[in-house]
Amino acid sequence: MSELVGRDGEREILDRLLASARAGEGRALVLRGEAGIGKSALLDYLAARAVGCRVARATGVESERELAYSGLHQICAPYLDRIEGLPGPQRTALGTAFGLTDGATPNRFLVGLAVLTLLAEVADDQPLMCLVDDAQWLDQMSAQILAFVARRLLAEQIALVFALREANPELDLADLPQLEVRGLGEPEARALLDSVIKGPLDSRVRDRIVAETHGNPLALLELPRAWTAAELVDGFEQPDSLAGRIEQCFLKQLEPVPADTRRLLLTAAAEPLGDATLLWRAAGLLGLGADPAAAAEETGLIEFGSRIRFRHPLVRSAVYRSASAAERQEVHRVLAEVTDAEVDPDRRAWHRAQATVSPDEDVAADLERSAVRAAARGGRVAAAAFLEQAALLTPEPARRARRELEAAKAKREAGVFEAALGLLVSVDAGPPDARRDAEVQRLRGQIAFDQRRGSDAARLLLRAAGRLDEREAYLEALGATIWAGTGLEEAAAAARSAPVAGQPPGAVDLVLDGLATRISDGYAAAAPLMTRALEAVRALDIGTEDAGRMLWLLGNRAGGTIATEVLDFESGHLFATRQVRLARESGALVQLQFALNFLANHEVLAGNLAAAEALIDEDRMVAEMTGGQAVGFSAILLAAFRGHDHAAELISAAARQATTRGQGRVVTFGDYARAVLFNGLGHHDEARDAARRAFERDAVGHQTLVAAELAEAASRTGDKELLAVALAQISERAQATPTDWTLGLEARARALTGEGETDRLYRESLDLLVRTPVRTDLARGHLLYGEWLRREGRRVDAREQLRKAHELLTTIGLDAFADRARRELAATGETARKRTVEPTDELTAQEAQIARLARDGLSNPEIGTRLFLSPRTVEWHLRKIFGKLGISSRKQLRDAQPDAAWA
Repeated sequence: MSELVGRDGEREILDRLLASARAGEGRALVLRGEAGIGKSALLDYLAARAVGCRVARATGVESERELAYSGLHQICAPYLDRIEGLPGPQRTALGTAFGLTDGATPNRFLVGLAVLTLLAEVADDQPLMCLVDDAQWLDQMSAQILAFVARRLLAEQIALVFALREANPELDLADLPQLEVRGLGEPEARALLDSVIKGPLDSRVRDRIVAETHGNPLALLELPRAWTAAELVDGFEQPDSLAGRIEQCFLKQLEPVPADTRRLLLTAAAEPLGDATLLWRAAGLLGLGADPAAAAEETGLIEFGSRIRFRHPLVRSAVYRSASAAERQEVHRVLAEVTDAEVDPDRRAWHRAQATVSPDEDVAADLERSAVRAAARGGRVAAAAFLEQAALLTPEPARRARRELEAAKAKREAGVFEAALGLLVSVDAGPPDARRDAEVQRLRGQIAFDQRRGSDAARLLLRAAGRLDEREAYLEALGATIWAGTGLEEAAAAARSAPVAGQPPGAVDLVLDGLATRISDGYAAAAPLMTRALEAVRALDIGTEDAGRMLWLLGNRAGGTIATEVLDFESGHLFATRQVRLARESGALVQLQFALNFLANHEVLAGNLAAAEALIDEDRMVAEMTGGQAVGFSAILLAAFRGHDHAAELISAAARQATTRGQGRVVTFGDYARAVLFNGLGHHDEARDAARRAFERDAVGHQTLVAAELAEAASRTGDKELLAVALAQISERAQATPTDWTLGLEARARALTGEGETDRLYRESLDLLVRTPVRTDLARGHLLYGEWLRREGRRVDAREQLRKAHELLTTIGLDAFADRARRELAATGETARKRTVEPTDELTAQEAQIARLARDGLSNPEIGTRLFLSPRTVEWHLRKIFGKLGISSRKQLRDAQPDAAWA
């Protein structure tokens, strides 16, 4: 191919990519470059070289960006006969996404995993090349899912190559290998130009073409075809961009083409499916003359077969953009008529909309129905686009504003926050409606919270709650205020003025009253309400409740906050687990990030650090997929408990960012994490100062844990007054809500005073904490008891406690606390060995998670479903795990004793 002149380096890279895929090492690659630079030619080269491989191709089309899964369907369509072989949840998710089956709104991750599994199974038979051209125009769902698949290629015989011009915010591929395709050097550019010039050409004209095209191969090929030598000498119009010049070249080649042929080309450009049957039916309705395709094919710009294909995507855009608005509307009208309303109602509705000039309620209602179908398939952005277009075509102003509001809600659910806020400006311009205005303010507050703008969210949601005067709105506002960390008393007072709860009060009522009373009247007054609230939330049937309502009711803005406040670990862990599962199933990705951190906090406190790290990694993965930011607050707690060198800076960076955003709760949480870190490192004065700052803010949800850190730090710095204050608060809470965890911390804090029966109090604390899942506090209890025994001169007894502490702390991975135990043991005359496991022998967080799931009896496909990996990649990881653990089978894995690497 002449377009590949001077592309030896690029071809070598593609050849290596192909070889890797054939060897079972899945790879992805991004080709970047301006229009016409040769990306499509390189994809064609790879397809031609893929002898013995399957090739799946997709092309992003600008007009299709609002149709969910349209690009993905191009890749998967040839292999959908294999969909029945997918695991049940994946089969349902992919079938629902493509409209093949009815089902609940599919989880975006599950659709991505289904695509990965499907393509991996296809590649098991033959290596598979997936080539995506003009990826900048992919619809959002296709873009995100293909990016998801690209990041998970590892042990599959798959190469996935994207070609795109400019950045697509929905297609974040920055972390994948990139190949920037540049213009040809001057010698190669001249050689390519000479290959298409017929007859002599003045050297000055040749120099001018080479200079103005900047070595762009398509421009070099098309300029001489479009203009005569005389025209080139005289000069030609120069649009603002090189892509515009190339489009102009294509249009010039079409000038001699008959009018009917141009209309046929326009119809093909307006219907990017490339469906020949559909095109000829439309041509019949347009009344085109005899065989208009012949003249079109003679130009070499389009190929007619079972599928219609333009020579280059710029041909399509040139044809479409050059037509008048009336001409485009005519072909869309005809395409709507020939599109089956039963088989493809959404594409028909979209064509109808493009053909409509003035407001039309019938067309708007059709688009609204398409929005409902798109949302049911998980296409939130597509649903928003349909609703937005429906609003534009809605004659009645109030109904238009309502549809705009629904479109904004759909955009918020999809994580497209700025576009949602932009739509709300249009909603505000609608006719007066107090209820709708309050909903707009509430949505602005929800978006502010999603964007981590804590103070803004609290202010907006509180105002909206006052206007809506609904208990759920007040609870949402109170939760946001807790996160903001300011204005708590005002928000609690407003919440207590909410309408009277129904009888009997429901979960929302009890959670609202419990949190408001806790802030207004203190812990003891709120304890009975908070206890009843936990019972009510635990009793909720997730299957019958609204998913969106359940997500925040379970989370750490409502029920989850109360569970942590009263130190009910089991309820908190249950709520977090349910919230994660519900967010995954419903595709609520922003809410999933908060849920993952909520669950990760519990795993850290339970001593399951590898599980916590995997959840934190998933938070980052969701952020990458949505183009948002990781929530990340669990990462600072994990780093603090591990006692790593970078933890202090990580905490400080999180606190600075939270301060800027008005997230006072995260600032307080950072001080709690800092207290944990410095207590572990033995820097008790710094731990005391951090804990005191957090303690004085009275952090709803973590106050007892903060008090426990303060008690330890104060006892080690000799601050008896501060220790007494911390003990008094823990005791008040232990009396009001006597959980084993709270009672264990109270007994330990009382022992730290050194007054009374210290020995008995330490043992009582350990007896209580051993009944909880909170291994971190149990291990630290042994450490504190051992330290006290050593100071009392009871070396033998001290060694027993310090050995237990060192073993448990080492197993969990609390390195700083374990070092403290080791030093204390050394002071008793006993040496405890530091961990000597080589880094190469330790399992990564993902490997540890796979090892646990395999040990529990899950199959490779089941593990893959949990961790969003293909079964082949799970198998690859297991081989590595077996090698590191020195075993050779899953049975041996089940029999192995868990150690610090994967406990």
